[in-house]
Parts: sequence; structure tokens; C-alpha cells
Amino acid sequence: MKPVSELFKNRPNTLWSVKPDDSVFDAIKTLAEKGVGALMVMEGGKLVGIFSERDYTRKIALEGKNSRETKVRDIMTANVLVVSPQTRTRQCMALMSEKKIRHLPVVDGQTIVGMLSIRDLMDDIIRDHEFTISQLESYIHQ
Repeated sequence: MKPVSELFKNRPNTLWSVKPDDSVFDAIKTLAEKGVGALMVMEGGKLVGIFSERDYTRKIALEGKNSRETKVRDIMTANVLVVSPQTRTRQCMALMSEKKIRHLPVVDGQTIVGMLSIRDLMDDIIRDHEFTISQLESYIHQ
């Protein structure tokens, strides 16, 4: 399997984030506008958490809290697992599976490179399998 940095070569470098003091309602709007399932929570240029659809459903919707009044900091996941650009995609899949998470920020030193989703990894696996199949079909038809 390839390093995570390979996955970021062919996609736009967009880092969607919210601030800890933003309302959960505004964060949900950002998720919808950007078409993503999680946002990095940034404060002073530093990653301090992740806000996800799961955070909303489990900590707002199920608990009957008001998303317009609740701050992101009150429900975000603060203990963020990160990977480096050199981390292999297989290691990322294992980590996501073990920890039951769907998003991993990719950090190079103090620099945030991007956010890796389970979908990114699945799309990469599918591309690899399609390539292997086409190579095998080509070999068979020779």
C-alpha cells in the first residue's frame, strides 16, 4: 500500500474547519455546504479537535440540546488521532477500523496537510483493484 501523501496529489488542497466557539448549527451548515462528514476544529492555527456528523447526532440530537446555543468545543472530539503523510494507507485503514473512526487529519510536523476519510481509502482500494484486474485481463488476452 502507498503512503497517504499519494492520495493528496490528485485532489484539491482544501482544509475545511470551524472554530471552537462557533455554534454547532453553523458547523452543521458548513458540513452541508462543503459536502463532508467532518471538520477540523482550529484555534490559533492549531488543530484542537474534530467535529463530525456523529458528534452532532450523538451529543446534540439524541440529548435534546439546542444546536444554535451549543458551541463546537462542547461536543467536538478533542483527543484527535492524526497520521503523517508517510503513513501507509493500510495502517490508516487499520487505525480507523480499530478506533471506529471515519476521518484522520494528516499532519506533517506542525502543518496540517489535509483530512483523510474512509471514503478516500476505499476509493483508492477500488482503483488499485481495477488496475490489477485490467493488468490481469491484458495478460490473459496476450
